[in-house]
Amino acid sequence: MTDIVDSQTRSRMMAGIRSKNTRPELHVRQYLHSKGFRYRLHDKKLPGSPDIVLAKYHLAIFVHGCFWHRHSGCKFATTPVQNHDNWIQKFNQNIVRDKIQIQCLIDTGWKVLVIWECGLKSATNNLLWLPDYIKLNDSSYEEWPKLIPLSGAVRS
Repeated sequence: MTDIVDSQTRSRMMAGIRSKNTRPELHVRQYLHSKGFRYRLHDKKLPGSPDIVLAKYHLAIFVHGCFWHRHSGCKFATTPVQNHDNWIQKFNQNIVRDKIQIQCLIDTGWKVLVIWECGLKSATNNLLWLPDYIKLNDSSYEEWPKLIPLSGAVRS
């Protein structure tokens, strides 16, 4: 299947995709701020420069896009048909890099929370659990939402 736009337009479109200050990230930041939490953004001193760092709670939060970071079982984690092998390679590099950075944070005593983009698309009160999680949870790693892969579905 061929692309519906020329290569210059596609390049401009792809260049416009942000890695920082994305809409899902802003949503989480605004919610945390409204609940009185104070945080640092994209702390380059920490592995992976987490999107949100709550130093008081020793918690690093990543707000991941389901497409780019391959949320397992998510309907938004599709793979483009054109240039398929290059996309698979890019996605695999992202997955490996994410795992390494998260493990480095855990090894240095940080708790890590990954909030997936799809969880922020549904209900308006979808972050009500977050303040209690920040204050009370002591697990080293969590993801939200956790999706159960579709049975029989094959993902590449």
